[in-house]
Amino acid sequence: MQRELGSCKYSKCGWNVRYLRARLVFQKRMVESGFLTEGEMALIFVNWKELIMSNTKLLKALRVRKKTGGEKMPVQMIGDILAAELSHMQAYIRFCSCQLNGAGLLQQKTDEDTDFKEFLKKLASDPRCKGMPLSSFLPKPMQRITRYPLLIRSILENTLESHVDHSSLKLALERAEELCSQVNEGVREKENSDRLEWIQAHVQCEGLAEQLIFNSLTNCLGPRKLLHSGKLYKTKSNKELHGFLFNDFLLLTHMVKQFAVSSGSEKLFSSKSNAQFKMYKMPIFLNEVLVKLPTDPSSDEPVFHISHIDRVYTLRTDNINERTAWVQKIKAASEQYIDTEKKKREKAYQARSQKTSGIGRLMVHVIEATELKACKPNGKSNPYCEISMGSQSYTTRTLQDTLNPKWNFNCQFFIKDLYQDVLCLTMFDRDQFSPDDFLGRTEIPVAKIRTEQESKGPTTRRLLLHEVPTGEVWVRFDLQLFEQKTLL
Repeated sequence: MQRELGSCKYSKCGWNVRYLRARLVFQKRMVESGFLTEGEMALIFVNWKELIMSNTKLLKALRVRKKTGGEKMPVQMIGDILAAELSHMQAYIRFCSCQLNGAGLLQQKTDEDTDFKEFLKKLASDPRCKGMPLSSFLPKPMQRITRYPLLIRSILENTLESHVDHSSLKLALERAEELCSQVNEGVREKENSDRLEWIQAHVQCEGLAEQLIFNSLTNCLGPRKLLHSGKLYKTKSNKELHGFLFNDFLLLTHMVKQFAVSSGSEKLFSSKSNAQFKMYKMPIFLNEVLVKLPTDPSSDEPVFHISHIDRVYTLRTDNINERTAWVQKIKAASEQYIDTEKKKREKAYQARSQKTSGIGRLMVHVIEATELKACKPNGKSNPYCEISMGSQSYTTRTLQDTLNPKWNFNCQFFIKDLYQDVLCLTMFDRDQFSPDDFLGRTEIPVAKIRTEQESKGPTTRRLLLHEVPTGEVWVRFDLQLFEQKTLL
């Protein structure tokens, strides 16, 4: 296990260093050179910064685990860290789905401009790049993703089923394979990815509480997909809207810049299209809607109603066939969203309901967190806390617009191994359009709780959050051993 962790950790560290160097050499110098426009730079480099950040976060988590257990002690558990961090590497999906476009543009610019070609050669000669051209760095994230399942499977094969980390490693392998599947799906569905990038550049979404990246993971449905789009009209005012239906929400927009006359028959999502749209209403989440047809079945008017919480949208299409398409696609997406959430809740309930035996139990009272990192434009966050020990996990309620949440949440964990079990507390900011943002994590070995409790009884601890610049959490522990005499 220790050898495999070293391989994982230092391979990760080397990858970060190489990519950081490449980014400093290529991206910074290319911006300064003026060879490429801002849009071309974005197409080639996409979200390199996010890739480096997600990998750095994993490396820091491994370092925290090493430090918590003692620098000279072998690390016995990494599965929970891998499972948690792999759930927040959605940046790979966007990069890999856009990588072919970026590589194509780079090749085109190199073929057409000899000065640019020589400029790239000069950059590659920088010692930090070890003679490797920019084109060799672009496929690296895709190659990196495929290594996660192989590495975790290798660790799992060398871990006994009775080991405390075995179940967490199985979950980590499941998450790694799911991430690979999502990346591959994103690469295959190039048209969907291209259209999402087009929407990002042509639709203004001002006034949202959080940043909306269209070509990314949804909160719980996997990669975002564009299911349908087209003209819609408000029935009363006859105002023309343009709807974009995704697998997680419906976005109603209105056009603020018309197609140029020269665009002719160019389609909406063409790279030559100069149409610009602006968000008309806040996104309508499909797990909160009910779609209805008019009460008069004989009516030929192509109208339908969308009930969303306390509001009803009455919309008209150009014809009956188009109305049928909208209604069927919204209903199907809504049912899929609701069913996915239901299965997720059932899975979490089943995990907690499984009969677990152990040598004792740990009663945990999560009191509050203070000075958490702000994630929203208003300088606040919507925080919740996930408390876990191996495969056992609980989640507090989400509190709105605060950096100092008071949860007063109680839960209990069965102790399987007094000297190997580790309690982890991870803070998240609840998001609507993407996986929840990370606000920090901390952990404490059960053995340490026992040592403190032997002299003080149940204790209240202030734990600093790692991997973030600010934040701490207050927790009360009460360890109860069933057969204490056998542990002496």
